[in-house]
Amino acid sequence: LKCTEKYIYYLSFQSKSDIISTVEFNHTGELLATGDKGGRVVIFQREQESKNQVHRRGEYNVYSTFQSHEPEFDYLKSLEIEEKINKIRWLPQQNAAYFLLSTNDKTVKLWKVSERDKRPEGYNLKDEEGRLRDPATITTLRVPVLRPMDLMVEATPRRVFANAHTYHINSISVNSDYETYMSADDLRINLWNFEITNQSFNIVDIKPANMEELTEVITAAEFHPHHCNTFVYSSSKGTIRLCDMRASALCDRHTKFFEEPEDPSNRSFFSEIISSISDVKFSHSGRYIMTRDYLTVKVWDLNMENRPIETYQVHDYLRSKLCSLYENDCIFDKFECVWNGSDSVIMTGSYNNFFRMFDRNTKRDVTLEASRENSKPRAILKPRKVCVGGKRRKDEISVDSLDFSKKILHTAWHPSENIIAVAATNNLYIFQDKVN
Repeated sequence: LKCTEKYIYYLSFQSKSDIISTVEFNHTGELLATGDKGGRVVIFQREQESKNQVHRRGEYNVYSTFQSHEPEFDYLKSLEIEEKINKIRWLPQQNAAYFLLSTNDKTVKLWKVSERDKRPEGYNLKDEEGRLRDPATITTLRVPVLRPMDLMVEATPRRVFANAHTYHINSISVNSDYETYMSADDLRINLWNFEITNQSFNIVDIKPANMEELTEVITAAEFHPHHCNTFVYSSSKGTIRLCDMRASALCDRHTKFFEEPEDPSNRSFFSEIISSISDVKFSHSGRYIMTRDYLTVKVWDLNMENRPIETYQVHDYLRSKLCSLYENDCIFDKFECVWNGSDSVIMTGSYNNFFRMFDRNTKRDVTLEASRENSKPRAILKPRKVCVGGKRRKDEISVDSLDFSKKILHTAWHPSENIIAVAATNNLYIFQDKVN
């Protein structure tokens, strides 16, 4: 982590509906999908390396854009259903087409993204413009042929999984068997088969008989990367439960329970809020779980439930600002976290368009900024430092000067290379290692 990230590309969006709400690389890293508050999915494709332009390898250009979800209205509950894309998950590529899952608050959709560079010509019953011909005028039989055409990328919905969630969907996760996936809302987790849209199996239900007794909600869930029977889900109380679907059909009883004892000296009015876990991710190896709460990132070993093996302070300087962050609702922001391809580095976002990286081996960390002012094409990012008190150095920024409206909630890391995607409100930045 020597701050060798190199600015490649940013995409600027204009309106509030263009605020990016999720970012996800596919399994090869050749495609990068973003979802926004307007219900759109934009897919970027990595440029192929050419002999004349070796330095251009790694740049991502728009490949396809489509409207995934539309705003809806639940007439029974008199509730508007936002079109905002909450999560995108790719399926491994099996043929020439690509498949991805996208979800808003209520409905999950399976999309097929495919290319078409040929079109059929020479129909017998239709003219060149597609209109039906009079059968009496047909005197010869023609064999239709395929003619080259400009490349067209089509996105078509193959499955729509609806009407299974009473509460807002916060997570979707594809199983390692690639036949099933799960969707989680505040109180329930459902298991789906990709081929069946009208039925799902409820595998977790934490809704109490009396809603006044509700003490926690589900905040995130994910399948194990290798074991199709294992998954984890996190809660607003800062706990993580690991469940095994072999134990019972309804996984209300967890197999493992991960929780760190609270330090009484740090107890405050905000303790419960800032301990809520906003994201949970298995490592690629499947050995570790990473969780993000408001102030920290924690790494847990699956074999040790009583405390995390690593804790990284993301922005501990905000601890003195919790009161004002509570008043402006920023304390409820849900930051995501990601692993690099080898599970050796962790990345997560912060405020003022800062994002943090932690090297698990060297224990070094760095704060970088994704902004149009500091990130000109092919410029090397400089580490940023936040001054908490005392005399501020020239290259430092005061904690009182941080812009809390500029926040990086969503990030993604290329599965095998040091290429990262950072969503800074309505701008998408893509950085890569320095190219000599």
